[in-house]
Amino acid sequence: MKLSWDEVTERIEACRACGLWEGITHKVPGQGNRDADLMFIGEGPGADEDMRGEAFVGAAGQLLTKMIQAMGMDRSQVYICNVVKCRPPQNRTPLPEEMEACVPHLRAQFLLVRPKVIVLLGATACRAVLGSGIRITRDRGNWVERKGFWFMPTYHPAALLRDPGKKKDAWKDLQAVLSKMEELGIKANAGEAKGES
Repeated sequence: MKLSWDEVTERIEACRACGLWEGITHKVPGQGNRDADLMFIGEGPGADEDMRGEAFVGAAGQLLTKMIQAMGMDRSQVYICNVVKCRPPQNRTPLPEEMEACVPHLRAQFLLVRPKVIVLLGATACRAVLGSGIRITRDRGNWVERKGFWFMPTYHPAALLRDPGKKKDAWKDLQAVLSKMEELGIKANAGEAKGES
């Protein structure tokens, strides 16, 4: 059964399926264009995201904004969220059971947005969505197609801040995303977004 946006948001806010909720300030469901053809999925909220209740607003988020702009788009045109909706302590990687507990929320968001192209930011997002066999260093830049949806694994912006040498590869991946969007008849500069949350 497909849930409404209000129902998904309520379920995320009420969720106690793992222990992460105990130490947070805000849940971070995600935001952007609810009808987006392009979706970005990261790992989990950091300190800035936890304080504001918005995904990708810290240093990595600022870099992601620049990456989206370099693609000729605006953040309001895409949907941005994370695998887990609560900040793990000290920004550690979410545990497998924490990701498993949160995946139903991500799946519900995916079913509502119905993006045609999904950029998976970093190893955690790749493993949560595509399975534990995915390795970011080996598989980044390679398309995975499932049921008519196209997934592009690439580096997380935080990894690019730690190692700027990887930015060139990440930009290649985003150029491939633009090519795929063109191939699918999706305009990158689609103007003002509708249905922002």
